[in-house]
Amino acid sequence: MIAALLGSYPALLASALWPAPAVFGVVAALSYVVEHLSSRATRPLPELLGRLHLGLTVRFAARQTMALLLVARTAGVESRWFVALAAGMFALHLVRAGHTGLALRLKGTLSRMPVSTRNLDVAALRVPRMPPPFLRDSRSVRFLYLDALPVLGAAFGAVTAAAGAGLALVLGVAGTLALIPYVRRATPLTDRARVLEIVGEQVEKYRPEVILYFSGATAAAYQARMWLPTLERISRRAIVVLRERGMANHLDSTTLPMVCIPSSADLMSFRALFSAKLCLYVSNVGRNVHMLRIPTLRSAFLNHGDSDKEASFNPFSRVYDEVWVAGPAGRDRYRRARVGVRDESVHEVGRPQLEGISTEGPGLPYRTVLYAPTWEGWNDDLFHTSLITMGPRIVRALLDHRPELRIVYKPHPLTGHRDKSAARAHRRIVAMIEAAELAKSKARHPSRASGETPRIEHLIVTGSEPHLYDCFNECDLLITDISSVVADFLASEKPYAVTNVAGLPERAFHERYPSTEAGVLLGEDLAGLADFLDGEDTLARARVKLRSYLLGPEYPDALTRFNAAVERVFTES
Repeated sequence: MIAALLGSYPALLASALWPAPAVFGVVAALSYVVEHLSSRATRPLPELLGRLHLGLTVRFAARQTMALLLVARTAGVESRWFVALAAGMFALHLVRAGHTGLALRLKGTLSRMPVSTRNLDVAALRVPRMPPPFLRDSRSVRFLYLDALPVLGAAFGAVTAAAGAGLALVLGVAGTLALIPYVRRATPLTDRARVLEIVGEQVEKYRPEVILYFSGATAAAYQARMWLPTLERISRRAIVVLRERGMANHLDSTTLPMVCIPSSADLMSFRALFSAKLCLYVSNVGRNVHMLRIPTLRSAFLNHGDSDKEASFNPFSRVYDEVWVAGPAGRDRYRRARVGVRDESVHEVGRPQLEGISTEGPGLPYRTVLYAPTWEGWNDDLFHTSLITMGPRIVRALLDHRPELRIVYKPHPLTGHRDKSAARAHRRIVAMIEAAELAKSKARHPSRASGETPRIEHLIVTGSEPHLYDCFNECDLLITDISSVVADFLASEKPYAVTNVAGLPERAFHERYPSTEAGVLLGEDLAGLADFLDGEDTLARARVKLRSYLLGPEYPDALTRFNAAVERVFTES
């Protein structure tokens, strides 16, 4: 695509100098099509052109220059239409600069709001309705494409080109003027005191009792997302406090009110939150300290999943008043780790999110295997992913298995965040599964009427849907790494296998990672994979026992236990 785009410019130059207006028009039209397609390509393509000093504005300016050369060759530089075209081209850039300035002003105004909300009535702020995306685009890309009118018009003569420039200028000015009312209506949102006061009044009216606090990268939004349905169902009024602008857009639809307060000073002085008694944290990040400094709040660390990873017994956990775990296994992790978390601070509250997980398989005429590897972790101590060393071979073995298996592949959302080789392995797996699907689609489709097994369709899940727990219900077997996926999957009581990336002896592996005791261990040679797929299931009873250890008792249910933990805080305060 780069070759087609860049190759169009010598052709434009040659046809302009020749001159060959018809050829110029065809090449110019094709160059705009390729330009549009390249803008929709993966991000490395536009970035590569930028590094070559062939950015978007330069490419459009080059086309405009070619159009001017063509008109100069056909009508002459003394022609008044050539002068009109040149002036119109220059004016178009001025209009685009004006629009960019207004779009940046609007974006800056909204980004300076001290607090943004969701599910709260803040009509008093009179937040303006946003303009169409092409108007608020601070790069003004649509305005660049207006030059197609004079550039293509040059192929039909100087008069047509000048008229095209005039029409483009009128459209550009109209778009720029249309943005001014939006900017003017957004200006009052920079009044920090007023915005905080109005939002504070609405939060005080709601009188929150429990806070779910979250700060982090957008890719980690799942950590907060998993707790929203649970907090909707507790007997106390809950509110979500975020720190990063736009984070609410990455959370599922919820009835819970949300406030995003980027400034630490604004957060610690936002008195509307002081009615709450309990603050729940789902991850250990530096910005937690801002909320921890509010003395009236009792803090409890929920984490975003119980696992045998070091993150589930992090020494940082001792900064919280309480640590909430799913079952006895979570308590024992802190006991063994001796990281300073007192046993009386640990409370077993269950995993309410798991109540929808079925103990039955999908009931298909073939078996489904879910491969859900974890990511590479923040450092080598947290490196448990099988993607890099084992992932492609695991998927290849599943694809080559007889009888055929259906594969559901769901990598961790942060895959490739630290180690690019994990991202490369992920792309290899995706390519393998897609190639297998393509090969099957080219083959003859079996006839269902003849009683043959229907064609198996593998599934690659890289977004938030379907949810991991939906994938649990869609599978008969699980292959995963050391992570909270193991503990959560035990709610299904289905067979699972765990990868031994570190190559530990089996006994040492199970002692270090108790959640794997009722699963099959997969070494780097994948020696146990065939028995896992085809052998007899001898661990069913062990899984039931381990489920209670990891997730707590089945009765009372997890939501009841979680709600009781919340109520205990209010009773003790």
